[in-house]
Amino acid sequence: MLIEERILTLFRRNCQHTLTYWSVFFSFGLSIAFLGPTIIDLKCQTGSTLQEITWVFFSQQICLLIGSSAGGLFTKTLFGALIALFFSSLIISVVFAIIPLCYNVLLLAVAMAVSGLAMGIIDTIANFRLVSMYKKDSAIFLQALHFFIGLGALVSPLIAEPFISEHCMGSNSTENATETLRHFRSSDRSPAILDEHSLHSELVEEKASVSYAFWIMAVINLPVPIAVFVLMYKEKLLRCCTSSPPRLLDKDELAMETKAPEITEMPEPYDADLHHSGHGNIFSCCMNSNLRGLPVTFFVIHILGGMVLFMTEGIMGVYAGFVYTYAVSAPISLHAKMAGYLNSIFWAAVTAGRLVSVPLSYRFRPVHLLIVNLAGVNVTLLLLLILYTNRVFLFVGTTLLGLFISSVFPCIVAYTEDILNYRGCATTLLVTTSGMGEMTLQVLVGSLIQKQGSYSFLVCGMVIGCLGFIFLFSVILCNSIHRNLTGASKKAAPAPPASEKVAPEQKVAVIQPESIKCDSG
Repeated sequence: MLIEERILTLFRRNCQHTLTYWSVFFSFGLSIAFLGPTIIDLKCQTGSTLQEITWVFFSQQICLLIGSSAGGLFTKTLFGALIALFFSSLIISVVFAIIPLCYNVLLLAVAMAVSGLAMGIIDTIANFRLVSMYKKDSAIFLQALHFFIGLGALVSPLIAEPFISEHCMGSNSTENATETLRHFRSSDRSPAILDEHSLHSELVEEKASVSYAFWIMAVINLPVPIAVFVLMYKEKLLRCCTSSPPRLLDKDELAMETKAPEITEMPEPYDADLHHSGHGNIFSCCMNSNLRGLPVTFFVIHILGGMVLFMTEGIMGVYAGFVYTYAVSAPISLHAKMAGYLNSIFWAAVTAGRLVSVPLSYRFRPVHLLIVNLAGVNVTLLLLLILYTNRVFLFVGTTLLGLFISSVFPCIVAYTEDILNYRGCATTLLVTTSGMGEMTLQVLVGSLIQKQGSYSFLVCGMVIGCLGFIFLFSVILCNSIHRNLTGASKKAAPAPPASEKVAPEQKVAVIQPESIKCDSG
């Protein structure tokens, strides 16, 4: 009961900040999911092949990686974080609006690269700010944060689905032209009026209808930058809108802040300076002098935790990106409209899984949820591989995969940060490596599908899932070794003399109120 009251108190105190960070992750979800169901339409719009359109995924993911790494630069101040979130969410709306105007694959890749940069900044800042605000209680709020990715990713395919074309005609494709002609002959139109002008008019009409989906998503995303702007206004961070100084702590909050060090007891005190200096961008993390002298397991846990997300986020990106292409190909050969529902089902399952994980985080430790989820992911991929011709199980397996993989990211972030006592570069490194996984594995799997056929899509998923499970057990094993090493070092360290213990307490009691008075003056 005390834990729930503490969490509710923290949420009330940071309510608007938390809701704003959740809303920007809705933008992230919109951007990450629309490529899957619209990939064939975009291929036809740009007159490119599947292998060429795969590089659009690559451009988005590599810039997402750059944005994730650079996002730490904006976390040092609240103003920097909010201004970066404002422009990033606004850029996403602009990109949605201009995608229908990209009739060249290079232009489309540039637009997606810009959106990827914005997504990476959003990813790092929102995760970092929540971990900083809630610390040991961050697992619950991270689950909710990633629920909003799933919500945005669910809405995106649902918007796109009514506008997906039944057929399209490439720039130099006789086969597609024949397919278009066959479509017209099977319709109610008279064959006598089937001429070049009518085919061209139908093609333009379909391209225009696909454009509506992107414009609708651009409008839906607009409230997100507005919400960030409102938060900046409330925090008095906009000098152009208010002449008053930034908001200070009121009397009650000031009393809570000054008394907190006296009444709070933690087995290992949280070092704010170390936390702040460690959780910058990934390059400042590597050069942090406070990390010297730590056991090697401290750094191995960073790497192994990142590799878990490299694999699992790679699976999520690959499945969301290519399940539609897999479904419309042999041997499944689903109708285009029916295959379009797979993306919606997948992201609906991800959304539901993250929502269910919020109460589960109260009762179960993150490591237990991780083991169950990754075991479920591998079992589901194995069944999809075995029943690769079964259309019904494709829908069932898509649902199960979304449910199991949904909460891996927030669980591994919370678990790794808890192991490392919220020191080091866990959040920044994990976000960066997850982006690397999506970028690398989408390009790899897309190339294999083009060369080896659609069955390689499931084979790659199974191999990646097994590697992710191996890395998770490596993290658990390394955690056990790390606890033994850090426990032994604490026991071996000599206790300081009594005079040395009293001096810091007296220093804090005298100096801290004076510094507060100086600040307030």
